Amino acid sequence: MFIHLGGEKIIRASELIAIFDISVEKSSKISKQFILQAVKDKKTEKIGEEECKSLVVTKSKVYYSPISSTTLKKRAHQLLTN
Repeated sequence: MFIHLGGEKIIRASELIAIFDISVEKSSKISKQFILQAVKDKKTEKIGEEECKSLVVTKSKVYYSPISSTTLKKRAHQLLTN
């Protein structure tokens, strides 16, 4: 199964670790450190040119998605329940 993250980006549901609202990026010291390390390791990818609304953490990357975390979580939940 696959999850559409916005733009032309689709990931395997099995790669998904977490979906966060973009505000988590600035909400705690640990999340800031995690994002800074991912940027340093070149493991981030911004999807499209629109404003980022969520962070999608996978086994290999952190994606900045223009789709809200609520919508992405609903998509992931639908895959798990089907």
